[in-house]
Amino acid sequence: MAVDNKTLAILACPLCKGRLVWHAPSQELICRGDKLAFPIRNDIPMLLTTAARELTATDLEQLPS
Repeated sequence: MAVDNKTLAILACPLCKGRLVWHAPSQELICRGDKLAFPIRNDIPMLLTTAARELTATDLEQLPS
């Protein structure tokens, strides 16, 4: 599944309300501010902190800006 720009424009991080970035290879929405990656399951963004995985500094460096 790909997340289109209209959907990305209305989605926000549930913690900081910041912008999410779509990362297609891992099928995740990334919040750089909180260093979290939210998965997409069955074409539905799982924007729960319990579903997110924490990103390391190395993970963040490898993501495109």
